[in-house]
Amino acid sequence: MQAASSSPRIKSSWNKVRGLIYLSAGLLLLFWVSQQFELLKVFPESWNVGLRDVLNIFKRWVVVHRNTHWIFTYIFEPFSAVTDFSLRRVENFLLWLPWPVVILAIFLIADRVQGLRLALVMLFCLLPMGLFGLWAESMQTLALMVIAVLFALVIGIPLGIWSANNDMVEKFLRPVLDAMQTMPAFVYLIPVLLFFGVARVPSIIATVIYALPPAIRLTNLGLRTISEDVLEAAVAFGSTEKQLLRKVKLPLALPSIMVGVNQTIMMALSIVVIAALIGAGGLGDVVLKSLRRLRVGNALEAGLAIVFLAILLDRLSEAMSKLERHSLPQFSGFKLFSEKSRGNHLVEKVEAGIAWVYRVGDQAVLQVKGLLLKIFGDNADWVRKYASTITKLIFLVLLTILFLLLGVQEFSAALRLNIYQPVDALVQWMQVNLYNIGNSGIGTGPLRDFLILNVFKPLRLLLTETFPWTVIVFLFAFAAYYASGWRLTFSVLLLTLLIGFIGMWTFTMDTLGQTLVAGTICIVLGIPLGIWSSKSDKVDRALRPILDFLQTIPIFVYLVPVIMLFGTGSVAGLIASVLYSAVPVIRLTNAGIRGVDKTLKESAISFGSTWFQALIKIEIPLALPSIMLGINQTIMMVLAMVIIAGLVGATGLGLEVYQGFANDNLGRSVEAGLAIVLCAVVIDRITQKFAQKASQAANVS
Repeated sequence: MQAASSSPRIKSSWNKVRGLIYLSAGLLLLFWVSQQFELLKVFPESWNVGLRDVLNIFKRWVVVHRNTHWIFTYIFEPFSAVTDFSLRRVENFLLWLPWPVVILAIFLIADRVQGLRLALVMLFCLLPMGLFGLWAESMQTLALMVIAVLFALVIGIPLGIWSANNDMVEKFLRPVLDAMQTMPAFVYLIPVLLFFGVARVPSIIATVIYALPPAIRLTNLGLRTISEDVLEAAVAFGSTEKQLLRKVKLPLALPSIMVGVNQTIMMALSIVVIAALIGAGGLGDVVLKSLRRLRVGNALEAGLAIVFLAILLDRLSEAMSKLERHSLPQFSGFKLFSEKSRGNHLVEKVEAGIAWVYRVGDQAVLQVKGLLLKIFGDNADWVRKYASTITKLIFLVLLTILFLLLGVQEFSAALRLNIYQPVDALVQWMQVNLYNIGNSGIGTGPLRDFLILNVFKPLRLLLTETFPWTVIVFLFAFAAYYASGWRLTFSVLLLTLLIGFIGMWTFTMDTLGQTLVAGTICIVLGIPLGIWSSKSDKVDRALRPILDFLQTIPIFVYLVPVIMLFGTGSVAGLIASVLYSAVPVIRLTNAGIRGVDKTLKESAISFGSTWFQALIKIEIPLALPSIMLGINQTIMMVLAMVIIAGLVGATGLGLEVYQGFANDNLGRSVEAGLAIVLCAVVIDRITQKFAQKASQAANVS
């Protein structure tokens, strides 16, 4: 038995040794051959396919024919006019409404969807927008979100249904959606500007492009995961294709579709700052203008307003996704406090007061219903069905009239809450006192110099000059073969070579070095933090709001203090990338270890294992699929940060995209953007296959 069980281990060990031998032999051979042939050392410029020139010719054609060609006069301009009209109507309506009416309306919707607790969260999210003096800008951003998300859903849900019913459509859409999610927003801002000009319409188009993939993917997923038995039963009872879709598939897929709606809203909100570059206005515009003037406090206020708006839309859409699961008993009992507080005299008094307010509301609904039944007759079933909603609408209309008569429309300046001054003072103190603490050689300045001289510069030289391009291609191909076999290897070879064919090899190697450094730091910090939070509920509760803040606050907001502390360049980009990208690996490590069956750990400890042995030999191996997925998502987020790093002077593809955008060079931006996408797809496919391999090894599906 022992010999039988040790045989697979010996075979696995021999496979690893053989793999290392092949890797070493391949590297030595390529290093020797590249020294003999210059063609194999530096990627030949003659292999450049000249994509940049083709794109710039197309751009010039668009500029010349924009006012005369039928595609602009009959398609783009009418679409732009309809979009602009819709946005202005929504924006003007939200700005016309008195601010207390907007807050009360959202409060009542949240109360109807999930009760008083959610309604109070909505109130807490809305009030700071006014207290920071950003009510008008918040309503402008909300209007942009409404129109962009509506367009994304109108396009995304039908495409998701089509791809769920047709495998060929899904195979075609998958790489398109991958490109949409990994392509930097700056890259498609230029063609959008070409077709629609500088205004809020191109910002809506860019937001729709960026936010569309989740709506398509999760609609497709929801429809594909419906049980075949349910569908067969519906067909057996005579359902047509349309009835099957409308009455069976869509209702069953609704939770997944609503998650797609939620993710679409979040992704749309995450691009508001970049959209402000092309005239979106709103909170993103406030962030950008504040950063240009190095007013970190004002930028933080606008950033916090974006965070509160994100929380509001996230919680509300999440609650709506669970609406059909709610039943009346869930809304019975205490409305504000937990049922565990029953018996507390003060709590019961507060709850009695809240119950009285709800009873008054119910009485008002009955009065309105009785009045409407007298007017429209007893056969008006719609009055009985929607009496509560009609009553609330009447109340909001009367309240709107009252506030307009009183002149209460904009948020009062007397209620302004000032946080920008202390924040600016803190940043200035940090800039002076943390650069070189007591001339000890410890501080942000020495750290920046160390990273530049001892990390970035050697790594850039290694990847761009020391390592021949053939060695880099071989390393990617070998990783792909080890992860999945020949099929992935050929795909990776093709995608890696394409980077050179579009003339972006050197810039990609520079970006790859920065990605390796940022990804390594994220993993080294993130996995231990994830393990710690999985072992301690207190740590988990403490980290959760910090991680939420880091993921929702616009990256531009904490980019300025990072620049002030570390200066412009690759180090500032690195710090910002780590802050933004470490979140997935922390969260998924935590989730993976918490998801391990506790009985396995208890059994190991009962057999004499220490907690550390149980962690290393049981929990981490079983959680490895989740941890690998976290690493995959972290690397993808680091690559997404390449553009932001380019804005602060980091070299590589990000700087190429930004300079192409700033200099109106479409070809340069698109080439660099495609290189980022190709690099992201290669790393994504390899790391995903390693995650699947870890899953199979852990016997986890």
